[in-house]
Amino acid sequence: MSTQEHIRNSLQGVIDYYIQHPEEMIWQDKEAVAVIEEGLRVRATGPDGQTLVCDMPKMMGGEGTSPSPGWMARAALANCEAVMVALRAAQLGVELTTLEVRIDSLSDDRGLLGMDDSVPAGPLNMKISVRISAEGVSKEKLHEIVDWAEKHSPVGEPLTRVVPVEYALEII
Repeated sequence: MSTQEHIRNSLQGVIDYYIQHPEEMIWQDKEAVAVIEEGLRVRATGPDGQTLVCDMPKMMGGEGTSPSPGWMARAALANCEAVMVALRAAQLGVELTTLEVRIDSLSDDRGLLGMDDSVPAGPLNMKISVRISAEGVSKEKLHEIVDWAEKHSPVGEPLTRVVPVEYALEII
């Protein structure tokens, strides 16, 4: 069985399961817990032992030992978009020969640093660039695959709408 067939069969298995068990479609996502290690270096861990370490650049007071949280957010978006494109292509039986996703953004550090409250702390804009090809597949079909992926990306889609965020503070 090819990788593409494996992905397609796995996805169909999940879809079939949810059709039979609709009460299980909504579930609590796995928690990420971040702890300061030293200075501005932070380690996030997941329930299954996953880890992700970030640090701020030296000019911001960090040591620059790991990527910044902003870069990790862009990398997560790039990875998610690529996964969703590949997933949809596999569902449709399209064998991709090229897939590259780039995320670019423009930021104004006045927001991050609290120098001007009218300036957002995060990116002012984002650009998602996708390079894609598949032998014998029309441009229209590839465009449809990318459009579908954009609409179904669990990292990218929330950026296009307001997501309710609840903050909980515990002072110890």
